[in-house]
Amino acid sequence: MSTTAEAHAKVKDALCHARAAAQELHDALSDAVVKHGEVIRSDLEALPVKARAIADSIGSSLDAQATATKQTVGEAVTYLQATAGHAAQALNNSGHEAEHSFRHAILDARASVQKISEAVAAKRSAASTKT
Repeated sequence: MSTTAEAHAKVKDALCHARAAAQELHDALSDAVVKHGEVIRSDLEALPVKARAIADSIGSSLDAQATATKQTVGEAVTYLQATAGHAAQALNNSGHEAEHSFRHAILDARASVQKISEAVAAKRSAASTKT
């Protein structure tokens, strides 16, 4: 496999992994809102950390990506950072304010999944036009 092909494979794997992780984050946030007070605080505390880790993971692969993909991944990172912020706010709030923050976190997590999916599709499209 050539160096360029290896780089593309690594980026594709990183994006696919990030998309799966972002989808898991979205599901965890959705479950947390549904369960309300039944959720253990330690579980909730892990969510902002996970969002930041996903953002760091895909952010570090930006150099190896095409310009169009970079913009989409950059938007995903922004949404993941917002997800982490809203989840952290929810932990510091209670009642309606906490629920509102979690709902924003869910929307941001969903948007990050969408942007990562768009990046994966762009990578696939670019790869198919080269062959």
